[in-house]
Amino acid sequence: MARDLSDKEIMAMELEQLQKEVKNERIPVSTTAKELVAWIESQAAEDHLLKGIPEDKNPFKEKGGCLIT
Repeated sequence: MARDLSDKEIMAMELEQLQKEVKNERIPVSTTAKELVAWIESQAAEDHLLKGIPEDKNPFKEKGGCLIT
């Protein structure tokens, strides 16, 4: 697609994209990191990767053992 466009058209597309990006709200990483840590800690009680899945609700638990005699 870029081969079919002239340099002027490509620069116009880049300008349009930059104009969209400049409108995005900027938040300092320090603020965002604190919010992210707080959210993760608030969700930790429900996180199955941290606390595991109860045996009775685990759909992947083997239903029966294999007996080789």
